[in-house]
Amino acid sequence: MSRKIRYGGDYNPEQWPQEVWDEDHRLFTRAGVDTLTVGVFSWSLTQPAEDTYDFTVLDRILDRAAAEDRQVCLATGTAALPPWLARKYPEVNRTDFEGRRHRYGRRHNFCPSSPAYRRLSTAMAARLAERYARHPALIAWHINNEYGGVCYCELCAEAFREWLRNRYDSLDALNDAWWTTFWSHRYTDWSEIEPPSALTEHWRGPDHTAFQGITLDYFRFTTDALLGCFLAEKEVIRAHDPDTPVTTNFMGMFRPLDYHRWAPHLDFASWDSYPPLDAPPTWPALAHDLMRGLKDGAPFWLMEQTPSTTACRDVNPLRRPGELRLATYQAIAHGADAALYFQLRASRGACEKYHGAVIGHAGRDDTRVFREVAVLGRELVELGDAVLDARTPARTALVFDWDSWWALEISDGPSRLVKYQDVVHAYYRAAREAGADVDVVPQTGDLSSYDVVLAPVLHLVKGDLAARLEGVAARGGTVLTTFLSGRCDEHDRAFLTDVPGPLAPLTGVRVDEWDARQREFAQPIPELGSEARLVFEIVRLRGAEAVATYGADFYAGTPAVTRNVFGEGEGWYVATALAQPGVDEVVLRVLARHDLIGPYADHPSVEAATRVAPDGTRLLFLLNHGAEHAHLTAHTTATDLLTGKRTEKGEPLTLDPLGVLVLRLIS
Repeated sequence: MSRKIRYGGDYNPEQWPQEVWDEDHRLFTRAGVDTLTVGVFSWSLTQPAEDTYDFTVLDRILDRAAAEDRQVCLATGTAALPPWLARKYPEVNRTDFEGRRHRYGRRHNFCPSSPAYRRLSTAMAARLAERYARHPALIAWHINNEYGGVCYCELCAEAFREWLRNRYDSLDALNDAWWTTFWSHRYTDWSEIEPPSALTEHWRGPDHTAFQGITLDYFRFTTDALLGCFLAEKEVIRAHDPDTPVTTNFMGMFRPLDYHRWAPHLDFASWDSYPPLDAPPTWPALAHDLMRGLKDGAPFWLMEQTPSTTACRDVNPLRRPGELRLATYQAIAHGADAALYFQLRASRGACEKYHGAVIGHAGRDDTRVFREVAVLGRELVELGDAVLDARTPARTALVFDWDSWWALEISDGPSRLVKYQDVVHAYYRAAREAGADVDVVPQTGDLSSYDVVLAPVLHLVKGDLAARLEGVAARGGTVLTTFLSGRCDEHDRAFLTDVPGPLAPLTGVRVDEWDARQREFAQPIPELGSEARLVFEIVRLRGAEAVATYGADFYAGTPAVTRNVFGEGEGWYVATALAQPGVDEVVLRVLARHDLIGPYADHPSVEAATRVAPDGTRLLFLLNHGAEHAHLTAHTTATDLLTGKRTEKGEPLTLDPLGVLVLRLIS
């Protein structure tokens, strides 16, 4: 198989008779499909009883793929339990937040602490690896599927206590971290600790907690418990197959699991992209860059996207002509080396029968969706290996931190209306729409190569991050942070110093008070021609200068945005939730200092993204998210890899509505 962007998707031939398989492969060939994800929900088929394994159908699926010169991402099938397992071992069924032990049903339905689940899932993974490790169709292992969900059973309670023993060593350390002298909650025995559920905390949900420390740790424990399931399967796969890469499909900005804790254990990152219906183009772009950042900028796989429509929402709009192609090239522009769909053939029954598919229920090859998929497949063949293994040469970093996300949103005060994703996306959006490539990095990420570091709502500051941010500014870079940053340590305990805690020297400000209002209340910010909402910190200057001020209330005229000279660089502080135009203006000023505003920033519908191939070739992706033609001027000589057309520097470039250019830059 020639090297190219992998193309295909989730395939479930076990649902269909042989004659449908024959037609599927004929249509796959027409569409350019070369990669199949199989076995994702096959556990009840391959193990119909505890002492019975049957790989007959899976053998035929892989053998047929190999015969058709297609390759397979083989799933272990352990995401959904077979009915016999749940009946024989009822403790494998999850207990929910309200303390109810669930009966068998739905999909993500297993307790990660269940010994029966661990034993049987790893046995299945081992059998699959032993059987298929050297199969000619195998290209990657896909463990489980879209890990998620939380369990509050007694097995998880005991596992949580053991996790806490390993984390804190002593009850004194735990009591200090959780500040349990509050409300007389000091623990004297590990067995006294219960998972934070509706029976112990608050019936309104897991985000309503009196003790942020225990809830924060239960989020971390859940991440590690599910990661433990993944690692157990990976270990037995590696015993039989030391070489084939192993992954699992993430879900982008998925709040329940800290993917940074998983990243070292993946051979490559992969994820399923189903952006919110009203999301701007920068929303999936942020998720792509987050996934790319999990492996230090290495390419990822787009494991799933819909070719037409979803089915899981109250309303499920159709992708218009050209939108699928645009979304696929956006993923490639941000680091995808595979573009796969869910699903290749539509399911006949159950909850995904109306989910979009490359091949519909009638099995036709003359539908608009199939034709678009086939045209895109041919384009990717022509594109070949030009973008494979390419990296993004970003000089701007965005710090994304699950701990801060959790801690911010479980905090009582100052406002539950502040949503981490929304604030982080606002700053990412401003940078991307200004034409800057952005790496999304964890708090532990290496910041030495960046000129600009954006760290909005960095609620928890952990380890040596403050010193490393100071290092960015000291050598001439710019660091920007915002309201509700630098408030607490890794245990969500307030710093016993002026706000913003360890970030105060860098930002040159002190915050003693803060105001919060309902969403409809808007505070004018005159210097930015913008407004602010939700939270308004009242800033005292301690070396910084005011860039913009509040325009109303008793703190009118006090700083809302500040800039502080630090070493050769600057530290910016935004003390309020600016509306998007205000965020845009602040980020533009920061990027302009480092000449990071792109040449097409004045075309709001056009997204520009750069990748650099292993041989040093620079590739510029231009994507028009607008409904009108975009008329640009080439800022360098380039050749469009999709058409072969050469454009000289200074000549006009035209992007069709929803159009794409993949330019190999020549000068």
